[in-house]
Amino acid sequence: QLQLVESGGGLVQTGGSLRLSCAASGVSLQTYSIGWFRQAPGKEREGVSCISASGRISNYADSVKGRFTIYRDNVQNMVYLQMDNLKPEDTAVYYCATCSYSLDDFRSWGQGSQVTVSS
Repeated sequence: QLQLVESGGGLVQTGGSLRLSCAASGVSLQTYSIGWFRQAPGKEREGVSCISASGRISNYADSVKGRFTIYRDNVQNMVYLQMDNLKPEDTAVYYCATCSYSLDDFRSWGQGSQVTVSS
């Protein structure tokens, strides 16, 4: 069973950067498309990004395009989300999960990592 663990969240000022990490134990991520979605209080879940198993194809929500970069290291069995030029509206709990390119189907997510962007 795929179990994912997110890390790397925290508190940052507007314009700052954070890198989220997604790890799996005991299972290779190499055959999975892995992505990130976020959940803010009182808001609907939002698909943020998804990267294919090979790492060659990725997709982003319009709200983060040009600021976030998803990448993976299949040797290290990790997936990352580099978040730059963060805005207060990026504040949410971020989850990594298996994903669809359309960013509307996420499964097997972890416990989440809180990202807070102060204005």
